[in-house]
Formats: sequence, C-alpha cells, structure tokens
Amino acid sequence: MAGVSFRNITKVFGKDVKAVNNLNLEIKDGEFMVLVGPSGCGKTTALRMIAGLEESTDGDLMIGETRVNDVPPKDRDIAMVFQNYALYPHMTVYENISFGLRLRELGGLFWQLTHAAEAKKVKESIDARVQEAAKMLSIEHLLQRRPKELSGGQRQRVALGRAIVRKPKVFLMDEPLSNLDAKLRIQTRAELVKLHRQLNVTTIYVTHDQVEAMTMGQRIAVMKDGLLQQCDTAEKVYNEPANMFVAGFIGSPPMNFMDAKVENTAGKFMVNCDDFSLPLKPGHAAEKLVGQAVKLGIRPEAIFDAAMNNPIPTTPENTITAEVDVLEPLGHQYIAYLKVGDHSFLASLDAGTKIQIGTNAKFALNLDSLHIFHPETGEAIR
Repeated sequence: MAGVSFRNITKVFGKDVKAVNNLNLEIKDGEFMVLVGPSGCGKTTALRMIAGLEESTDGDLMIGETRVNDVPPKDRDIAMVFQNYALYPHMTVYENISFGLRLRELGGLFWQLTHAAEAKKVKESIDARVQEAAKMLSIEHLLQRRPKELSGGQRQRVALGRAIVRKPKVFLMDEPLSNLDAKLRIQTRAELVKLHRQLNVTTIYVTHDQVEAMTMGQRIAVMKDGLLQQCDTAEKVYNEPANMFVAGFIGSPPMNFMDAKVENTAGKFMVNCDDFSLPLKPGHAAEKLVGQAVKLGIRPEAIFDAAMNNPIPTTPENTITAEVDVLEPLGHQYIAYLKVGDHSFLASLDAGTKIQIGTNAKFALNLDSLHIFHPETGEAIR
C-alpha cells in the first residue's frame, strides 16, 4: 500500500485551459478519499494523472515515496475501475478478471511449454486469486458468463474483481456507480465501503454526487474550476464549509443564502435581512463587521415548524413568520418553499407538520447553525 501526494500539480490543456490548478493534496496510506465536484472541476483529470493516462504540466505526483511523473502507467502499481466498466465482451467473467494477471505473470505460449511446472503454479495462483475475489464480491456463480449476460450491478462487480486481483498499492475509481439505478447504487455504496475496510488499500474515488461523497469518503476533497476548495471529513465540510461554493454544493437540499447586514442593536449583534433579523452567537467573528454587507447561510434542516416539538427551543429571537409557497411530500419529511418578504428559502420539515400551502406559519431557526460569508469572496466568516 502507499499514499498519494499532489504537490503543486497543474494540468493545462491547449494554451490556457487549466483543468487542475496548483493542486496540493495528501492522501494517506489506506485512506478512502473522494474527489467531488461538478462537471469540469478537474476531479477526473486528477485521477487520470495518478493512473498515468494524463501527464501533469507542472508539479510532482508521488505514490508512496516515488515520484511517478515519468513512470509508465503499467509500472505504477495501480488498478482503475472505469465509469463504463471496460469489460472485454468476448471473454467470460473469469477471463475478464484474470486477463491482467495472465498478461503480467504468465509468459507466452513458448515459455509455458518450456516451463510447464512453473506455469502450472502461476495458473493455480491466478485461479486462487480470481476465486477469492469472486467470493468476496458474490459473483462465483457468474464466472462462465459473458458481460452481455450480466446486469449493470454484476458488470460493476466484475470490474471491481479485475482491480482487486491485482492487489495494487492504489485503487482508482472513476464514477463506477453512475450507470446503476438508484436502489442498487445505495446498496453498492455500502458494499464498496465494506470492501475497502477488508482490503485496506488506498482508494481514490471520483464522483459528482455529493451524497456518495459524504457517505463513502473518510475524507472528501471538494473541487471547482480546477481548484481545491476544501478537504476534510464529511462532518467538517458539512458543518464548517470553507466558502459559499462548498456550503451550497454539499448538502441536499442545498443551503439557503440571503443578503444581509451586520448591526449592533442596543449592544446585541444581529444579522439583518431587512424582513427579519437574527442574533449572532456571542463572540462571532462577524461582530467586527458592523454596518457591512454579508451573506447569511442556513441549511433547510436547521429550520423547524414552530408548532411542533423540536430539538431546539422556540424563542422570539429565533422565530420568523413565513408564507408557505410549495410543499413537497417525501414520506419521511416535507420540503417546504417559504417566503418572507423578498426572500425565498427551503426548509426540511418533519412529516408530522400541519402547515398548509398558501398560509402563514411560524418557523424556528437553529441559531447555532447560522453561517456568515463574505459577499464578494464567498469565504466563510467564523
């Protein structure tokens, strides 16, 4: 096993298209790291540079203690699972999984004929590794089928099996679940996490799905326009986003943002959105910005129906009155579209709520979950 380090890595396509811009990221030995971001953020390019499928324009790429910028892909000791699985259609599952091992470890036909005993041992070793991987992935009964006879989930397992038998230093996964239906994707997420726990191999996983990122990664690296925005645990990124992009990208439904101004009202620091004001936590860094414009952020799940028993107390300071514009029932909760004056925002409400569309209702906000951002840079103020 080995860690992976991006040290001032930049990748430029053409004359001025920076797909990855001065990326510095340390992925620990045995870690499950998820690179997440919208299309075009540079996450797949970063993965392909580790694999050796793209050359970096600048910087040093390390696998373990070895600088691999000039090392051919076949010598990097990595295994990659592609988005489209890339299985050989004319081969059986067994042949697909064992193909890479046979290329690397078995000589040509002449060598096999002249080294029959040694070739037999190598074949037995390959067979044992294929059977072990197939058992781990519960595809032993599929080994003689061809890819066209498999479902999407089964093909995905075959692609994983082909990577596992290599016993590489690093696993690279490029959106391997994107072709699966929603139910199977949820099931397979858990299986991949369990598999990583069994193998304990450094895994770098690319996805645009923030739910996948949060549920799977020991740490997640959020990227935008080739730049690393934040890298931390899912809890940290969710609760303490570095900027408005991270705050809006991580979380579903996304965070609400409102224009506001910091005020000192009779010695109490408030964030004023014109139609309502909320107190800042004592000692908040935004207290130094009295009179200045800021962006107020609050997550939908930090807004509660004030008429219900909630995990936070309902007080005059944290209660607002809003018009209920739309209600979306999801079974376990409602997504409510609320309006207060010129402000529109979302709330995730308990399924037991009695609020009605077109009426005004009171809502309690968790003041500990307020986020303040710089209106121009988008950086968090805390």
